[in-house]
Amino acid sequence: MVNLLISVLRLFARLPLAWVRAVGYGLGWLLWHFAVMRRKIVLVNLQKCMPELPEPERKALAYRHFIAFGQSVMDRSWLWHAPEALVRQRLRWVGDVQALKQPGPLVMFAPHFVGLDAGGMAVSLDVPGPVAFIFVGQSRPAVEDWVRQGRERSGNVRPYFRHQGMRQILTGIKKGEPLHLSPDMDFGRTESIFVPFMGAENAATVPSLSRLSKAAGARVVPVVTRMTSGGYAIEVHAPLADFPGEDLVQDTTRMNRLLADWVRTMPEQYYWVHKRLKTRPEGEAGFY
Repeated sequence: MVNLLISVLRLFARLPLAWVRAVGYGLGWLLWHFAVMRRKIVLVNLQKCMPELPEPERKALAYRHFIAFGQSVMDRSWLWHAPEALVRQRLRWVGDVQALKQPGPLVMFAPHFVGLDAGGMAVSLDVPGPVAFIFVGQSRPAVEDWVRQGRERSGNVRPYFRHQGMRQILTGIKKGEPLHLSPDMDFGRTESIFVPFMGAENAATVPSLSRLSKAAGARVVPVVTRMTSGGYAIEVHAPLADFPGEDLVQDTTRMNRLLADWVRTMPEQYYWVHKRLKTRPEGEAGFY
């Protein structure tokens, strides 16, 4: 079944983007109606992180998120299988792009929006490298092979996996290997600290952006990917001033505050299907 689905996605690689997005819309509609547990996760996340929204607005936002999520899944057909010229045509750089090409250690802060793989592809195509990425392994070998081939198709990717630890990654940064880092997820109590995220007072957050940039003496450049009607815009923000600081908690709080500002500009595109608030302080009941 997995191989069949991958074969179907390959068929969409050269089709007009509007057709791919239309099928993605249908996929999102199906997921909204039938992926009941994921729908609950999204609604809980929105209730905790955006409590100021009335319930009908949160539900409408959750539905739009499933549509964007479904479209991003279908977009992997052309991201990973279309000719490079077509991929480049649909990936548009905006902002302080030169900040990614300056000499010296570099960590890119790349949050989990639905376009994360598109942004990673743009980085691997255009940023001098090899560029380091930290991946989470897939449970099925066929999916793992497909995902790795897609993400590494540029030949400019240095893949690392979370279970390997940070030592190799840190060594690479110090040697000038740029790191594409997505630390805005809940990876459990042992790896995280509790800091605010939007309306949630205690969000378990990995403080690796502060730790790695400090240990490597690296500048931190935010890279935020936005889905557009023509593909994706990869927005490069100016390097963070006075980062990292002296306090790990303050740095990670600042990171989440910046992320919250970007989320509010495209709330349907943040990766709400993840259990972002699954780890709770001792004695506090779970949300999901």
